[in-house]
Amino acid sequence: MAAAASPLARQTDAVTEQLPPDLQEAHEVLASGTAQILPADGLAERLLAARTEGRPLRVKLGIDPSGSDLTLGHAVVLRKLRQFQQLGHTAVLVVGGFTGQVGDPSGRTSTRVAQSADNVIANARGYFGQLMRILDPERIQVVNNADWLAPMSLADVLSYTRQITVAQLLEREDFARRFAGKQPISLSEFIYPLLQGIDSVEIRADIELGGTDQTFNNLVGRELQRSRGQAPQAVLTVPLLVGTDGVEKMGKSLGNFIAITEPAPEQFGKLMSIPDSVVGMYARLCTDLHPREVAEVEAQVASGGAVANAAKRAVARRIVTLYHGAHAASDAEERFDAVFKRREIPSDVPEFELPAGDPVHLPAVLVEARLAASTSAARRDIDAGAVRIDGKPVAARTYDLTRGELLGRVLANGKRRAARVR
Repeated sequence: MAAAASPLARQTDAVTEQLPPDLQEAHEVLASGTAQILPADGLAERLLAARTEGRPLRVKLGIDPSGSDLTLGHAVVLRKLRQFQQLGHTAVLVVGGFTGQVGDPSGRTSTRVAQSADNVIANARGYFGQLMRILDPERIQVVNNADWLAPMSLADVLSYTRQITVAQLLEREDFARRFAGKQPISLSEFIYPLLQGIDSVEIRADIELGGTDQTFNNLVGRELQRSRGQAPQAVLTVPLLVGTDGVEKMGKSLGNFIAITEPAPEQFGKLMSIPDSVVGMYARLCTDLHPREVAEVEAQVASGGAVANAAKRAVARRIVTLYHGAHAASDAEERFDAVFKRREIPSDVPEFELPAGDPVHLPAVLVEARLAASTSAARRDIDAGAVRIDGKPVAARTYDLTRGELLGRVLANGKRRAARVR
């Protein structure tokens, strides 16, 4: 017996049934993998308006210029933006040259340290090379909100503050929690959602994308646009991607992340390590698969066994292809099989020059070869049997070796870290 459709699915069906067939297809793709569409008919209404007016939608995404490398978790919202581009719409990236100096309070338990304008812009520049691995540069507009926020007078700002109340701001979960706990909330943090909303007015956004932590800020944009006689933007939020552990949100501090700039073999190996329970999520949020293809992947994973493993491989190959190309993805899969299925040693492992001295302290070598984070961690790995020389485990508590035991051999720690010693 088929499962009953969810309330959200029934609501979406009711919203889209009046759209032309091609816009229904577009709506299906764009709605897939979203956490919320606000209002429920907002995306359909904007798609239809763009068709009627004969123009592309302007789809807004604010860039957090923190300077860190992008992970697959960061890329979820960027992949959604790319879908809009593929359907002919314009991505508008708003660099927070002004708001970055204030600091987004979303999800914070204390006031964020402000950045200088120079740091904000420098960090944003570092993002662009990574962003363009995902976005289409032919359908993108990059703007800096300092261009309109910096010249505003106090009277200009006050005219916008009349559209939002302190009571509304205190409805935000993070503000409410801090207020109840008698933790300080700066006035600049209260103003941040207003500034983000002004961005939507200035660029005349049709759609704003963001994570679920941005919902309140994005809805402020709707109110400000309405007060200025503009059609209010629809808001699409995307869920948080869990990391390779299958439990926690993907993050560098937890070590459960996959960076989009990581080498293809490393990406493929990490993707093959994710639990089966989240393969469907990765297929939906991290690939360019159609929603119906994602449903097939989920069914295959539910079958278990070899079928589930093949589905996971297909998703891993698809993701690596997006960032490195089909040839690199194929090579990464072959290397994975050589190491883990056939127990072969890859011929292209990086080389490491062994320092002078004999005997050699193995934990120190592992650290210098970047195969361990510290000598204490290296000793633990040795004792656990994770360290191998030419595929053979090093005996527990074997910390010192002769140079002859290492020269010309492949030293490995764990499944994916190895170096040839010369």
